Amino acid sequence: MKKEKGSLLEPRFQDEDKAREYLEQMRWPDGPVCPHCGLIGEAYRINVKEKTAAEIAALKAAGKRVRKARKGLWKCAGCREQFTVTVKTIFEDSHIPLHKWLLAIHLLLSSKKGMSAHQLMRNLDIKQYKSAWFMAHRIRHALAGGPPEMMSGIVETDETYIGGKAKNKHKDQHHAHAVKAGERAQDRPSPTADKFAVVSILERGGKVHSRHVEKVTAENLREVINEVCAADAHVMTDTGVLKSMKDRKHSLVNHSNDEYVRYDEGVCVTTNSVEGYFSLLKRGVNGVYHHVSKKHLHRYLSEFDYRYNARQATDGERAQGALAGIEGKRLLYKDPIKKD
Repeated sequence: MKKEKGSLLEPRFQDEDKAREYLEQMRWPDGPVCPHCGLIGEAYRINVKEKTAAEIAALKAAGKRVRKARKGLWKCAGCREQFTVTVKTIFEDSHIPLHKWLLAIHLLLSSKKGMSAHQLMRNLDIKQYKSAWFMAHRIRHALAGGPPEMMSGIVETDETYIGGKAKNKHKDQHHAHAVKAGERAQDRPSPTADKFAVVSILERGGKVHSRHVEKVTAENLREVINEVCAADAHVMTDTGVLKSMKDRKHSLVNHSNDEYVRYDEGVCVTTNSVEGYFSLLKRGVNGVYHHVSKKHLHRYLSEFDYRYNARQATDGERAQGALAGIEGKRLLYKDPIKKD
């Protein structure tokens, strides 16, 4: 069997020391870089001797604390600060071994529709669900890039709504409660009530950029399109909300008249590509994660966007590319759970 580069057969996925060596080579190709002062190649490794069983017993008998030897410890010759390869990354202060982190990144990005925290917990033998949940969110945080690249050529944009059906919700969350005697029946809620709007812009044959918006309006859509699309981009939408754009080339496809594809001067006018992306997003949310809250939605969108944008890469290449985003992306447990 041909071994894929970056497959789960690699030693770094099996051994914590090998995983640390791999990260050091990847992050510091020109020598260790001090995360405190930025000095390159001027740090030296601190080799800590492992304590024997007799030494550990003697420390415990004397009432002293037995400290575990820190592997991979470096000290900067300039600022004299100590550090490891995980400082100022998503791995910092994590008690989960590094090879399990690399495994989690590989599993999350090789699964087309994602992987739940419960599945990660079982596969990686992580003791607590919240540890696996936070681990997955730290990985998604690393996948979130900076400002999106400007899209050109033919660009498709559409909106979708994330959330369960009203009939499946708890009765306390239903809009329409039972009508009591002498009361007027409440207005029927719209199908998108209590759902979260997501706008995606997809360059045909290229990348996708998704974001959550509070409300889908023509003004909001124009703002997102102008931020993401180049001035010469040919924008294609349906006739739902955004019916005209005077300042750029714009084509409409009329879904209400059962029109999904048409050719206009040899150009295929459709939004099927972005709707195909929505199918992956919906299947992932509904079939794998089951529920995504509003305050975490942007992290899940980063995950699905990254996986779609790296769809031509192998699983190993996709995971290796994700490691490039760990720099300066530390996330604290209180950050993803704080109220908006």
